Amino acid sequence: MTEKIRADLEARLGTRVISVEPIPEGHSGFTYFVTADSGEYVLRLPPPNARIAGTADVMRQGRIMAALHDAGLPAPAVPIISDEPVVDGRPFILMERVSGRRIEKTALEQTATDIATSAIDVLKRLQALPPEKTGIGDEEPIGLQVEMMRWAMLMQRAPEELTTRAGELGGLLAAQVPAERRPTLVHGDYHFGNMLFRGPEVIAVLDWEIAELGQPLLDLGCLCAMTVRRQFPGAPSPGGAVALDLHELFMLYGVDESQMRWYVALSLYKYAAILGYNLMLHRKGRRPDPMYEGLTDTIVGMIDEGITLL
Repeated sequence: MTEKIRADLEARLGTRVISVEPIPEGHSGFTYFVTADSGEYVLRLPPPNARIAGTADVMRQGRIMAALHDAGLPAPAVPIISDEPVVDGRPFILMERVSGRRIEKTALEQTATDIATSAIDVLKRLQALPPEKTGIGDEEPIGLQVEMMRWAMLMQRAPEELTTRAGELGGLLAAQVPAERRPTLVHGDYHFGNMLFRGPEVIAVLDWEIAELGQPLLDLGCLCAMTVRRQFPGAPSPGGAVALDLHELFMLYGVDESQMRWYVALSLYKYAAILGYNLMLHRKGRRPDPMYEGLTDTIVGMIDEGITLL
C-alpha cells in the first residue's frame, strides 16, 4: 500500500518522493512520514472507503492547522489540502514535519511545572483566537448539553460490564450543567500526548480530529483527566507522563476548583466513553489494537472518579 501512496503522492507533488513510512506512535492510523526532494512532511489520509465526515474529515483538520499556523500559533504549516481523491483513492493533507520531541522523552528531561505552564499558555492563546480565524468559523458553536449527549451516545457502545455506573455519572452531569462562557476554539483532546516539544516549550499541537467551537474549560478538563489517569499505574496513558495534581493545573490556568469540578468529571466521562468504544471495536476485530485491553480498570475508574467529584 505504501508504494501506491508514494507513487500517487509523487505525481501530485511533481517531485521525487524518497520514502513513505507509517508513523508508529499513536493509535489514530493513516498517518505517514514522507521524505521528498522538496522536504520532510507528514501525510494524513482518511480510512479507505470512509465517508468524509467527523474524524475522517482530514481536510477540516488541515484547515484548522493551516489557520493556526498563519496566526502564529504552534501548529504545522499545511502546504496541501486536497479534496480530490488522488492518493490511494483518498483525499489528503500534507503537513510540514515539525522537529520536536514527544512527551515521553520530554517529561524525563524537563520539570512538570514548566511543561504544563507552556501547555496552558498555548491553550489560552488558542482560546484568544477569534472564531473566524480558526478555519471553522462558519460552524455553529457546540453547547454543553449537546457535548454531553455526544459522549453519552458513544458510552452506550462501550462494553456494558465496564460502564455499569456511567448512567449515574451522566445523571449527575446533567443535573449540574454550569453557565456557558463565550465560545472559543476547542481542541477536544488537549493533552501532552498530542503535543510536540522543544525543551519544555510546546511547539506543535496535533490531532485536531474532534475540534469544535465550544466551551473553553473543556480543554483544561482534558489535561486534568490525564492527571487523574495517573492513578491507574501500569495502564497505557499517552500524555500521562507529567506528574502534576489538579490544583496545580487550576492555578496555572487561573480558575477555581469549584468552576472546574464539573468539567473534569465530564472529561473523565468522555475519555471513558472513547476508550470503551475503541475497546469494543478492538474486540469485534473492526479496529484491532490490544492496547485497549489494558484499559479496563481505567475505564471503570474514571467513571467512579467522576461520580466522586460531583
